[in-house]
Amino acid sequence: MTPGGLRRAMGAGLVVCLCLSACGSLTPRLGRETDRAGNESASRRGAYYKDDGPGDNPPANLDQIPDAQPRDEPLHRFANRPYQVFGRDYVPLQSQQEFVQRGVGSWYGRRYHGQNTSSGERYDMYAMTAAHPTLPIPSYVRVTHVGNGRSVVVRINDRGPFHGDRIIDLSFVAANRLGYAQEGSALLQIQAVRPGDLTTSPSSQSARPATTQITSPAAMQTWPEQRDARGVYLQLGAFAAKDNAEAFRVRINQQAPWLSEQLQIVPQAALFRLQAGPYATSEAARAIAEQLRNELNLNSVLVKR
Repeated sequence: MTPGGLRRAMGAGLVVCLCLSACGSLTPRLGRETDRAGNESASRRGAYYKDDGPGDNPPANLDQIPDAQPRDEPLHRFANRPYQVFGRDYVPLQSQQEFVQRGVGSWYGRRYHGQNTSSGERYDMYAMTAAHPTLPIPSYVRVTHVGNGRSVVVRINDRGPFHGDRIIDLSFVAANRLGYAQEGSALLQIQAVRPGDLTTSPSSQSARPATTQITSPAAMQTWPEQRDARGVYLQLGAFAAKDNAEAFRVRINQQAPWLSEQLQIVPQAALFRLQAGPYATSEAARAIAEQLRNELNLNSVLVKR
């Protein structure tokens, strides 16, 4: 978590050394990325990951800690340089801009409490902060729990997560406010907010009912659930849970943004099927399938409607 230093990959007790593409070095937070994979069973039981959790003496007013207050801040000199983790290149945004993203979010707690973040600030699990792979440091986002409608505003001051389809790591208190601290992860919607975007103070936002939504719903990224157009489609996956289909759609959208307008979730036969299309001919669909195989190592199946 320390700029110019190293972070530990906790799962196997290995030290991971990262060289960044910018001159100098900035090592993003890696700790739970390797550890989480071996503790999914604990997440399903609602337990905390190993020694992670709310700490021995959490503040008495966890539910009353206010949202982060968006304010104008200069971008960090080093924390926004391009970097590489686990063989994947990341290029952080260099300015505050419109940004909306949906996917699985997780959180990190006492294991990192007091350690340096990528910005050099001390991580405080009881502060409304978060880690994101590419959003500017510092910047602010409103995070909404898709399942229950709760939302919080947090300040981005760290890098991560780098595991699977997770798009953001919230502090413990932020995850607790959203209601998924025990579960470990949840389907979230995040939207960048800037000074002046919020019409009420953070404390007023915190007092809103659980149905509070993102500041500008019209700006949210939306995808059609199912198109009626006939043609040839590529089925990329089928899932028993809609949240898993949504998370996979987000992942494909991130890795192949050129396909985003064609993605849709089709509920059929007790499954949620992620499909791309429609394409006029089987040949056109096969060309896209070949491109996905080459770029993402992803196999797909042709289906006709």
